[in-house]
Amino acid sequence: MTTRRASPWRVGALAGLTLVVLALLLPAVPTRAASDPPDPDTVELVIFHGDGCPHCANMLEFLDELQDEYDDLVVADYEVWYDGVNQRLFTDTLASLGEQPDAVPTVVVDGQVIVGHSGAIERRIEAIIEDLTAGREPSDAGEYEIDVPFVGGVDVGSRSMVGATALIAFVDGVNPCSLWVLSMLLALVIHSGSRTRVALVGGLFLLITSLLYGLYMLGAYSTLAIVGRRTSIRVAVALVAGTFGVLHIKEHFTTRGPSVSIGAEHKPGLFQKMRKLADIDQSLPATLGGTAVLAVGVSLLETPCTAGLPLLWTDLLADRDVPLSGAAVLFALYLGIFLVDELVIFGAAVATMRATKMQEHHGQALQLIGGTLMLTLALSMVLAPGLLESLTGTIVVFGIAGLVTAAVMLVEMWWRQRHPTTRQARRARERARA
Repeated sequence: MTTRRASPWRVGALAGLTLVVLALLLPAVPTRAASDPPDPDTVELVIFHGDGCPHCANMLEFLDELQDEYDDLVVADYEVWYDGVNQRLFTDTLASLGEQPDAVPTVVVDGQVIVGHSGAIERRIEAIIEDLTAGREPSDAGEYEIDVPFVGGVDVGSRSMVGATALIAFVDGVNPCSLWVLSMLLALVIHSGSRTRVALVGGLFLLITSLLYGLYMLGAYSTLAIVGRRTSIRVAVALVAGTFGVLHIKEHFTTRGPSVSIGAEHKPGLFQKMRKLADIDQSLPATLGGTAVLAVGVSLLETPCTAGLPLLWTDLLADRDVPLSGAAVLFALYLGIFLVDELVIFGAAVATMRATKMQEHHGQALQLIGGTLMLTLALSMVLAPGLLESLTGTIVVFGIAGLVTAAVMLVEMWWRQRHPTTRQARRARERARA
């Protein structure tokens, strides 16, 4: 029986066809598809990233460290900027979870989609992995919704973020610089005898200063969100805010040296502008125009006095995995609470046509409270960055600041009883030099 040998041409054609088929099929089959059922003994995490994206590089480095810590963790990574097959996989995977591919890095784990990279996101992912490897049902790490009228449920990150926002905004609202300017302005305008003029001048002043304050906070938040969450950025923010805190505390004891308050050299000019606004012979449009100019000038002058706490808060917000809608709600909450005390002073002045001027010792007490809180928050950001992740930790931080403030005030009271004239004499000398 004669065996027919295949010709070399046919063998080569068959081999080439096989290679072409394999080349077409292999890229379409990922090493481990995101939709494949995972091994029951392992926890699968999928990351979609872009080659050259610094946030992606940081996330991949973090996941490598996480794999070393958790033996049951399997990480499947897909580059989606330059690989068309992985791009389709990215879109299909998120579509199956009811999501859209917004940005990289995007992590998919246990049906949860986590976008971006930050310290808070790392802690959230690690908490999920820890729960899954331990056989526990993962908690909603950091997610907390509140009902907003006409909007519905909005994810604002966590209870601790809401609590920190409310507490920081309240302390920030009793800022001595802004309260001093408002109380002096109302005291002068009330002499016009016109409740309408008082309401319009005070209301316009609060509106403009609040808008400018909100723009400052938005700029700080946007900058921190762009530069990303690195340890060096957190330390830099803490250093700046801590410096403001130290200067505020120093201001409580003495006005000598560097100052964050409105300088004595600026106060005569402010008084002159305020007196013009109190002139009943001046037309109302001119008065309101002067109020707008005064509000802008005051906002610029008091920036060093008011910058510390909102800087810390915007850094805290940028560090959390809070969606844009949640960030907008927290901004509104901050500004609303920030304005409460000023609105009380303003409302009382309009209703009674009387204004209470802020005394020097009131301002000194507020300097100590605000400065101590700034310094405590700055130190916690560096030494215990995870402390503000929980509502209990947030309360602990504010409690420490409150205890330190109370202790300083008690020591001061004891000192004044032992040396009744020392403090008053020193303040008198400092005012004379100013």
